[in-house]
Amino acid sequence: QTLHRQETPVEQACRVLKISRSGCYGRARRNPCSRKRRNQTLRRRLMEPHQNDLALGLDNLCHLLKPEFGCSHKHVHRQMRLAGIASVRHRACKITTNSRHSHPVASNLLFFEQPNQAWGDITCIPTGEGWLYPAIVKGLCTGKRVGCAFSSPIDTTLTLEAVDRVVRRCTPSKGLIFHSTSIQYAAFAFRERLAFYGIRQSMSRKGDSYDNAVAGHFFSRLKCELIHAYATRASAQTGVFAHLEAFHNSVRPHST
Repeated sequence: QTLHRQETPVEQACRVLKISRSGCYGRARRNPCSRKRRNQTLRRRLMEPHQNDLALGLDNLCHLLKPEFGCSHKHVHRQMRLAGIASVRHRACKITTNSRHSHPVASNLLFFEQPNQAWGDITCIPTGEGWLYPAIVKGLCTGKRVGCAFSSPIDTTLTLEAVDRVVRRCTPSKGLIFHSTSIQYAAFAFRERLAFYGIRQSMSRKGDSYDNAVAGHFFSRLKCELIHAYATRASAQTGVFAHLEAFHNSVRPHST
């Protein structure tokens, strides 16, 4: 290729490389092998989801393309490097859990092996206008987001709207366990709303990080995948909701 870019005559190039002229012309006319064509197709397919969502990493891209290509993580990683593809992610951190309150604390009813359980928690998204607080409810069995509400102040109204949307969206079965932490979920109004819907409340004891691991993992991935700098709370709400509906619930592989 270097000799070709320098417009070196074919005869001289063949003498330098110690190959025959017929072999040089034959290689130029020969079609790529099936493996090379397959890798070229894979790299083109990798570019499509990457251009739509720059936060997609190796695990997500491999999950999306494995049914079509049957490729391994190592193979996808190698083709990503050749195509110059790398996930772009952003991290933000703000503590929203407040366990110092005088409200009653519900017993811990959580069982990871059983269905009919939901996990609720609050996180924050930075914007040019200040913090936006999404209260998200996630199904523990399916791993999908089943309810979401947004607010600029972090208060009980936010959690009430989140659980109302869960009921309107999926009509949970009787005996649903709603596991949560923080003062907003321990308020009397929230406990009363759960009782009205026939939902049993479950809470972690203070300092039990493992019980809140599902929510922590979900929010950490959400903040990594949200790479946009939002100017307003309205644009952040639209972006988070679109990400959850168009990518997290329908495309992204789920795990607890």
